[in-house]
Amino acid sequence: MPASEATVTEEIVDTEEVAEKVILFFGDSLTAGYGLELEEAFPALIQNRLDSLGLDYTVINSGLSGETTAGGRNRLSWVLSQKVDVFVLELGANDGLRGIPLVETRKNLQAIIDVVKDKNSATKIVLAGMQIPPNMGPEYTTEFRKIFPELAEENQIALIPFLLEGVAGIPELNLEDGIHPTSKGHQIVRENVWSVLNTMLE
Repeated sequence: MPASEATVTEEIVDTEEVAEKVILFFGDSLTAGYGLELEEAFPALIQNRLDSLGLDYTVINSGLSGETTAGGRNRLSWVLSQKVDVFVLELGANDGLRGIPLVETRKNLQAIIDVVKDKNSATKIVLAGMQIPPNMGPEYTTEFRKIFPELAEENQIALIPFLLEGVAGIPELNLEDGIHPTSKGHQIVRENVWSVLNTMLE
């Protein structure tokens, strides 16, 4: 019997080795694809790209409309109940739009990064840079924008310079609210994400 037991063990190990890797997008309405069908949102478009290239990755869209960095921090442990190979952190826009103190936003983002690293040091982290309209004044707007590259450098993680590059402020690429991308806008966002993400894939 010992020989057959050894065979079973080997089969289990082999199965684990060929299991698909997981890319988890953890964000707000931008990740969730607010106002669109889920398959039109950029995480689904990334999955399509991966599939077309024959890359064995499963994309999980963990976007929640209205989510702040504090809310994300609170629900993180539940999301990390599974093994994650690449963690894309897209939070902060709602903090900025609500004028939440910058120190709080930075602290929450850092806490999320710390938890992901503590859970699995092998998880690759990508931080999505964000910018906001100047409603809160030039100083707040400028300092908000700096949070993301500074955190990426401090934590030595990858950075998408600005998630909505080429989309923000262009009426025809956004819904009527002027904030959330249309399906065409999400196609551009996909390219912004892919330009960074593809360098991290095995």
